[in-house]
Amino acid sequence: MGNTILPTELTNFIIVLVISLLIGLSQRKHFAKKSENMHLGTDRTYTLIGILGYALYILQPETMIVYLVGGGALFVLIALFYSYKLFRLDQTGMTSLLIALITYSIGPLVYKTQLWVVIMLVVSVLILNEMKATFIKFSRRMNEQEFMNLAKFLVISGVILPVLPNEQIVEGIALTPYNIWLTTVVISGFSYISYLLKRYVFNQSGIIVSGLLGGIYSSMATTVILTKKAATVKENELGQYTTAVFCSVSTLYVKYMILMAIFNMRLLTNYWFLFAAMFVCGLAVAGYFYFRDQKKAKAAMASKTDEAELQEEEEEEDKNPLEFQIAILFAILFVVFTIATHYTLQLFGTEGLRALSILVGATDITPFILNLYQAKYDIADSVIIMSTFQAIISSNIIKMVYGIFLSKRRVLKPLLAGFAVITIVNLALFMLI
Repeated sequence: MGNTILPTELTNFIIVLVISLLIGLSQRKHFAKKSENMHLGTDRTYTLIGILGYALYILQPETMIVYLVGGGALFVLIALFYSYKLFRLDQTGMTSLLIALITYSIGPLVYKTQLWVVIMLVVSVLILNEMKATFIKFSRRMNEQEFMNLAKFLVISGVILPVLPNEQIVEGIALTPYNIWLTTVVISGFSYISYLLKRYVFNQSGIIVSGLLGGIYSSMATTVILTKKAATVKENELGQYTTAVFCSVSTLYVKYMILMAIFNMRLLTNYWFLFAAMFVCGLAVAGYFYFRDQKKAKAAMASKTDEAELQEEEEEEDKNPLEFQIAILFAILFVVFTIATHYTLQLFGTEGLRALSILVGATDITPFILNLYQAKYDIADSVIIMSTFQAIISSNIIKMVYGIFLSKRRVLKPLLAGFAVITIVNLALFMLI
């Protein structure tokens, strides 16, 4: 790490000194909170360990023999310290000992890597050292099923996907085992991430955030769940459910922007503003119903009994969507829509495709839209965006109908008004394509 003002050795020494001192200070703060008196050291000790590593490295940087011997001696001392701590004091923690070894390695890292690598290392050490209580709380919330869920996602993304061939199954149709499963992995990833955010980050956030996250997973499923609940809640709580429904509709457009970024950046570059405008429109509609019913919402939140019931209901629906059955169903839908799109274009051209985009609104539209984003059809980008918007409009109308009947018409007027505004704006933007 050269420097035009100070000599390289001096610059690197200052970096090692500052970083080691920061680590030592974090150790002092950590042990100040504990009643345990038996610890390796704090600010001065860790600073001296960092300086020791720096000094022994620069003595013989080519072979690093002196540095390795010093590291071995430090390791022996730490091992003896830990043995005493374990067998005499019955204390098992060794985080501070591992941090000491990391501190010893800072000197060579400063010379051999870029500064940002060293900074990221130090930031990771500082964060992990201060997050013990957070990790304990987090682990208590997890159960065995959570690790099975993670294993499932790793299997479908890291084991199955790489071994699949990327050759066409049927000649002339842009359909390969690889791109079928790739789209499945991406959508499963959306589902899994939204589930994790809802369960572990925004678990106390309430219905509105559930709507925002639900739009990333499935706006249709979220609308069905929310409107079904709206049929049973008190009158002063209906505004929250209406707001959440339109929040899910707004984040649907963000989801498709992300999918464009993954599968077809050209589409995103040329048409991002249309989806961004619809996202803002959806939020504006949600905001209108939120502020209109704010007093009712506050009254509902003031009732602890109602809040507990609401939390209980949410937990009943807070199930992980990452299931192999759902992944297989999505893959099947993707294949069906790819074949249907191929022959529709062959027989009826782009007009047929646009008609098909309206019909798919009665199902999950994501497989159809993903097929358009990544397949090599000889159609203009504008046709793809038109078909996307038509599918979304059709899907929104179906959501509205579902919502009205599932809520037993308790949110009839808000759904009619809100979806009417969203549809009109969507059609207006549709004319600009």
